[in-house]
Amino acid sequence: MLMPEQLGDLPYADLLTKHDGPLEPGGEYDVAHFDDIEFADAEIGNAQFLECAFTSVTFSGGTYRRARFNEVWLSGARLVGTDLAETAWRDTSALSCALSGVDIFGANLRRVTFARCKFDSVNLRAALLDDVTFEDCMLNDLDLGGATLNHVRFRGSSLRGIRLAQAKLDDVDFRGANELGLADGYDALRGATIDTTQLIEIAPALAAVLGITVADLITE
Repeated sequence: MLMPEQLGDLPYADLLTKHDGPLEPGGEYDVAHFDDIEFADAEIGNAQFLECAFTSVTFSGGTYRRARFNEVWLSGARLVGTDLAETAWRDTSALSCALSGVDIFGANLRRVTFARCKFDSVNLRAALLDDVTFEDCMLNDLDLGGATLNHVRFRGSSLRGIRLAQAKLDDVDFRGANELGLADGYDALRGATIDTTQLIEIAPALAAVLGITVADLITE
């Protein structure tokens, strides 16, 4: 999907209304603009956000379980220790955002783009990622254990300590990633595409998982 780079690029930009108040559990927010706000320990499970924009917003702690984000744009947002488990994301873009210690397990992400974002210790276990792109991102200790990945791309991204144990991959393309560092789940790469350089880098670990002994024959 095309990534809007500026607030004015959004098709609903002219309809946005600035929102300064708190967020409510189960609240419904349409064409709202949240700017330069910190939401600390907010409890807003089941909230719905439709055609909303978040710019320079900080989410610290809090629970957003089962919230829905449809056609949402985030730019320069920070999420620290936030609970986003079982949330649903549709046609959403995140630009230059930072996520640290965030739980997004069991979430459903469809047609989502992350560009120039940084992930540190983010939990996406058992999540569904369908048509998701990570572009020029830093992905450190990202847990995708048991997740389902369909049509996922990692262009220009660096992956370090990625967990893929029991994940299911279909049309997942790691080509173009600057680094492909897996902590586990090498056998889950079935259904993925990697380039020759990446294959050489992970070959020793892949051989070990497959029970292949690699030893040169010594002749006298």
